[in-house]
Amino acid sequence: MPILSKEEAQALLKKVLAFSKADECEVNLYGSDGGNIRYARNAVSTSGGISSTTLIVQSSFGKKVGTATINEYDDASLEKAVRRSEELARLAPENPEHMPVLAPQQYAGSKTYVPATAGITPKMRADAVAQSLAVANEKDLVAAGFWDNNAGFAAMMNSKGLFAYNTSTNVSFNVTLRTKDGKGSGYASKGYNDVSKLDVAAATRVAAQKAAASSNARALEPGKYTVILEPAAAIVLLETMFMNMDARSADEGRSFLSKPGGKTKLGEKLVDERVTLYSDPQNPDMPTSPWTGDGRPQEKVTWIDKGVMKNLFYSRYWAQQKNVKAIPFPDSAIMEGGSASLEDLIKGTEKGILVTRLWYIREVDPQTLLYTGLTRDGTFYIENGQIKYPVKNFRFNESPIIMLNNLEELGKPERTVSGESDIQALIPPMKIRDFTFTSLSDAI
Repeated sequence: MPILSKEEAQALLKKVLAFSKADECEVNLYGSDGGNIRYARNAVSTSGGISSTTLIVQSSFGKKVGTATINEYDDASLEKAVRRSEELARLAPENPEHMPVLAPQQYAGSKTYVPATAGITPKMRADAVAQSLAVANEKDLVAAGFWDNNAGFAAMMNSKGLFAYNTSTNVSFNVTLRTKDGKGSGYASKGYNDVSKLDVAAATRVAAQKAAASSNARALEPGKYTVILEPAAAIVLLETMFMNMDARSADEGRSFLSKPGGKTKLGEKLVDERVTLYSDPQNPDMPTSPWTGDGRPQEKVTWIDKGVMKNLFYSRYWAQQKNVKAIPFPDSAIMEGGSASLEDLIKGTEKGILVTRLWYIREVDPQTLLYTGLTRDGTFYIENGQIKYPVKNFRFNESPIIMLNNLEELGKPERTVSGESDIQALIPPMKIRDFTFTSLSDAI
């Protein structure tokens, strides 16, 4: 099935709802069309295209809910899916937290679809990889990478008359380059709605520079250091905080935002006053869907304002219990920064460590958001404003809350991609004091 227009999706969903005999029915329809290309050892290994659609029918009788999924769209198959969801609903136990479907909502316009990205061809993917491999061969490095692009749509309709529709495009690219002796490694990752913003050769050159510069790393003693976190490294810790700003967890004493007696830290200053974190589906540099999966509108929300915790995510059920607005979990995280470049932060550092990437992140203590993980793909010692030499990778123990209270300087925000979640981020490089490294790692 091709990408459906708004009118085509609306007609199909109306047909599905016409089969319903449930108290309430909600139907979601998703479709995407895209392609990818993978390369390793300086040669393309696989390429392909993927087209898929999914229709999900949710039927409710009171607080009993059943769901059926299908990807066939003839009338008999659609009715079969509706009947199956109703059968399952009748068999299901009551869900005490079930919420009725929403009435029609108002959504802002969408900026997530870019025709140029939707028009990416296999040749464009191959030409981009050729540019990346040219850099690798020129620098005598070994490259492995992946390009993925897709155009898609999402639509939902329910028995109360709500209808939502959105189209989107995305393109992502990542590459790892290593020296032929395996002693140096560099990595770059980029993702955009608009393919014109993606410069594969430039990203590969950054990874190549890190790979060449990180060879023959020296060992430094673990301890507390001033660090500069590139955005690709900073997001890995920031998202652990962002994804845990759930109101119910805080109210029930299960999060870093909990306080004794069932109270929370909402309204309190948690981090440095230079930290302002928000989400905005209309941001021109990182637009996201104007509605969330359950049909609620996505709006601009400030989560942390000048260090103060301003808002939390609320499910519809928990918002009803607390008699507050149900603020959905957003698709993006945007953090304000300064005007300094990464190079400026390095120049202003007397002694410190540049961290280009963090990985293998694991939770240590949910109440303090203490996490552990490793640096990788280029870690460097800074002295008197210059990168002096590469250092062996470290294991760290750190909390984003502590980190953002030890803030020295923020650079200019840039779009980055997290390898741990689907959150899109626009954040600055960060200069942090007293970052805790606990041991060395021999991994590259």
